[in-house]
Amino acid sequence: MRRLLVTLATMTTSPHPRRPEARPRPGAERPRDALGRPLPFGAKGVVPLDLPAVLPPPAALAAAQHLLDTGRPFQAHEVLEAAWKSADARDRGLWRALTQLAVGITHLARGNTCGGIAVLTRAGEGLAPYAARPPYEVDVAGLRRWIDRRVAEAASPGWAQSPRPPRLLG
Repeated sequence: MRRLLVTLATMTTSPHPRRPEARPRPGAERPRDALGRPLPFGAKGVVPLDLPAVLPPPAALAAAQHLLDTGRPFQAHEVLEAAWKSADARDRGLWRALTQLAVGITHLARGNTCGGIAVLTRAGEGLAPYAARPPYEVDVAGLRRWIDRRVAEAASPGWAQSPRPPRLLG
């Protein structure tokens, strides 16, 4: 019985490990599509971001806006998440909410309406404490309005993807 459990635990559905074409090159990342979904090794995905690990807040916001504008919310989330992880305690909630905004947009673009609504709702709640004094010229009021409209649209039958991403800066 123990041998069977060990055998089951080591089984895989991936290609045969002895065939070189079945294994990624050492250090190679799995390719992803524009919405961050993993593709098979060897497939042509979007070019990974080539940015410093941490950008100053204005640069992170500009990069994230560009990525949102070009239909790459998953990559925008990566930029915003790096800013969140390196932010001081005072601004960490803002960056987390902005990251959730990009994640929510990604979920909606992937067709995960329930997940998108849930994460966008959390993003709006996370932005609320910054409404009175938005740091880095972030358009907190505008983002919260965008989120409210988007959530209402996504919750209604027959909704369609919004052609315009939100504007991060006012």
